[in-house]
Amino acid sequence: MTDIDPPAERHVFLDSVLNPYRSLPRRAFIMIMAALVALSLFAGITCILVGAWPIFGFFGLDVALVYIAFRASYRSARQHERVRLTDRTLTVDRVSVRGERRHWQFEPAWLRVSVDEASAAKAVTLASHGRSVALGRFLAPEARTSFAASLKDALRRWRAFVADMPAPE
Repeated sequence: MTDIDPPAERHVFLDSVLNPYRSLPRRAFIMIMAALVALSLFAGITCILVGAWPIFGFFGLDVALVYIAFRASYRSARQHERVRLTDRTLTVDRVSVRGERRHWQFEPAWLRVSVDEASAAKAVTLASHGRSVALGRFLAPEARTSFAASLKDALRRWRAFVADMPAPE
C-alpha cells in the first residue's frame, strides 16, 4: 500500500509576517552605546580627578541599565506571527518572545475578521466555529487596521476564486 500525498496548494492569496516595530537599527544602537560609554567614562574620570571617586561606579551602572533595557527591547523583537491564506486553508503560526511556537488552522469559508481597538486586547481577531485567535497585539493601530484590510481583501479574492471553481463531478 502506498501513501498518496494531498495535492499541493496552487494559490496563495496572502502570506504576511507580522513583526514588532523597531525604530532603532542595530548599528545606531552600537553608536548610542559607544557615545554613552564615552560620556560616562569622561564624567567618571572628571569625578575621580576632583576627589569624588565613589561616583565613578554609578556612571557604569547607568550604562549597564541602559544596555539591559535595550537588550530587553531587542529580545521582544523575536516574536512574530505568520498568516497564510491558500486555496485550502488559512494558517496562523506564532513564535513568542521565548521561541515557543503555536499553530492554528482555519477553514476560510467560515472565517470572520474583526479589528477590536476598543477593548484592552487591541488586536485583529480571527474567529470560526467557536475558535478564535487574536493577532497583531504588538502592532500600531494603523498597522493593525491595514493588516485587517489586507486580510479581508485576500478573503474576498479567495471567495471569488472558490465561487469560480467548477463543481466536482
